[in-house]
Formats: sequence, C-alpha cells, structure tokens
Amino acid sequence: MESYYRELVCFLNAKLGNRQVAEDVVHDAYVRVLERSSATPIHQPRAFLYRTALNLVIDGHRRNALRQVEPLEVLDSEGRFAACPPHTTHDHGLRLEMLERALAELPAACRDSFLLRKLDGLSHLQIAAHLGISRSLVEKHIVNAMKHCRVRMREWDAH
Repeated sequence: MESYYRELVCFLNAKLGNRQVAEDVVHDAYVRVLERSSATPIHQPRAFLYRTALNLVIDGHRRNALRQVEPLEVLDSEGRFAACPPHTTHDHGLRLEMLERALAELPAACRDSFLLRKLDGLSHLQIAAHLGISRSLVEKHIVNAMKHCRVRMREWDAH
C-alpha cells in the first residue's frame, strides 16, 4: 500500500488545492487502514485507500460546515472546556507513555521524520531538506513510524 502514497497525495492535492492538507489526509487514511480491526483481507488496497481518504475529506468538510453554523453561545459555554475526568486523563497519560516508548524504538531518521511532520507540521520537502534525505525516504519513514507505533500500541493493549 505504500506505493500508492504519492499518487494519492497528488490526487487529493488536485481536489483540495492544498498539498499539506492532502498529505495530512493521506496520513490519516493510512492510519485508519492500519487500525482496521477486521480480519477480512483487503482485495483492492488501492481502491480501499482512496475510498478511506475521500471519506476523511468528506467527514472533515462536514465537521467544518457544522462548526461554521454553531451558535456563539455554544462556543463560549464553559462546559465545552471542562476538564477531563481523572481516569480519562490517566488513560491518555499511559497511552502517551506507550507512544513515546514505541517512538524510542525507531531509528533516529524515522523517528525524526515522524515528529517533524506530526509535531512541527513540516512538509515532506522541508523534512527532507532538514534531515538531508530524499523526500521519498521521508514518506517511507513516516509510514513506517505509524505502522510501528500502531503495532506496538496493539501489543501493549493486549497485555
């Protein structure tokens, strides 16, 4: 499925007119496909990935449309910013620790590519220049980091 990455980014970039957003949607689509809990094999991975990405674009569009018509009183209400229950905060803390451990297991270039993209919001081209590697290698590193983290999180959740 990694072979479809660039093709899908170009496709979404043409539809959305924003390469950064297109890359984010493709990342999210890959994560969705990797998180898939169904044991049923994907017979047409390219079509499945495209459909997942397009669904994410549609969902994002719907969320943005709803956000624009939300009354100001709702946005200002204190309940919206209420603190998470303590057990939820604890669960988030544990998951964050697991994610940090999984990232620590990765080779430096792989981990750095992932963090520069997800935390700093750099484009693949910017990351490639920053790390002195090719753009395609950056893309592979990010996908591999997502796969590794997903696998490790599942393993740890199972125990």
